[in-house]
Amino acid sequence: MLATWRRYAGQHPRLVEAGFLLLVYAATSNQYNEGGPGRWPGLLLATAACTSLLGRRGHPGAVVAITAVCAAISGSIGHLISPLLLLPVIVALYELTLRTPQKTAHAYGIAVIALIVLTALLSDANNQPWGLKTVSPAFWIMLPVVQGSAVRARRAYLEAVHTRAEHAERTREEEARHRVAEERIRIARELHDVVAHHMALANAQAATAAHLARTRPEQAQTILAELGTTTSSALRELQATVGLLRQSDDPEDPLEPSPGLGRLPELASAFGAAGLTVLVTVDGETRPLSPGVDLTAFRIAQEALTNVAKHAGASTARVELAYTVDRLTLTVSDDGGAVPRAPAPSGGFGLIGMQERAQSAGGRLQAGHRPEGGFAVTAQLPIHV
Repeated sequence: MLATWRRYAGQHPRLVEAGFLLLVYAATSNQYNEGGPGRWPGLLLATAACTSLLGRRGHPGAVVAITAVCAAISGSIGHLISPLLLLPVIVALYELTLRTPQKTAHAYGIAVIALIVLTALLSDANNQPWGLKTVSPAFWIMLPVVQGSAVRARRAYLEAVHTRAEHAERTREEEARHRVAEERIRIARELHDVVAHHMALANAQAATAAHLARTRPEQAQTILAELGTTTSSALRELQATVGLLRQSDDPEDPLEPSPGLGRLPELASAFGAAGLTVLVTVDGETRPLSPGVDLTAFRIAQEALTNVAKHAGASTARVELAYTVDRLTLTVSDDGGAVPRAPAPSGGFGLIGMQERAQSAGGRLQAGHRPEGGFAVTAQLPIHV
């Protein structure tokens, strides 16, 4: 029943407003139905007070003043200052409390109490007890101020709760989008490293095998065998990387562990089959690395060697690992060879990907031409297990 009434009131606000004001007028004018010399002035005052309530939302302070003056005049001409006579004042004060600061509402309430109580004390038209002239009007006048303050505080609380809920929801959505974007970048970087490395290596092996097919068929057969190994490795790593995109309810096959520096000899052998000799040196005591740093170091070495094979005329590349207590320094360099370095095609992401990998692991990466010739990539990565 209550829900139906609220829905009706929301659909017909003007009709409900008119009915409410008519009820207020009927209750207030009932005080003047006993007749007497003050009946018609009282009815006029009730009409003026209730009519002024139409503007209580736009001008709440003025409406409180009008209704309070009408009530005071009614009391001064001999009418009993009862809760029904004060009903327009109560409605006006309630609206004022909802729409103005709390200090303003309290100030108006105190001013209205002073006016009504003083009028009741100075009026000799009726013999009322002292309590009815002071305490009762003060109570009924302050009641809408207190109730309005409570309703306003409740609305502010609900608004704050709603705002916090919206903020929390928005924050969760932004965090989810941020994590999705990070995951996409990570997978894209991993795919780039796997595809770029193996395609460049396979291309170099195929070109070398084609060159040696007539003059050295045995060596060409060996390189072609290495080519098969390269493509199989590419497929395995692609399967492992794309497997990250599976849904949680997809059937999962065991995937091979992420590669690390332990596979450097295998990486060097693969490039050797493509005509690039890779020399690996270690300085300092080898220390265990966390899986993330181990993968980062391997991918940086892999990408740097791929760039040497694709863009440099060098026949030899060096991979230097320098271990300290808390840091691994990885350097991949070449001497440039006899063929000038070809410019990297626009839109390449090799160096950017290596820098992002180093930063994501808490390290840094530098790349550039060496004064003595060639190119060098140096990554400094933290050691933490």
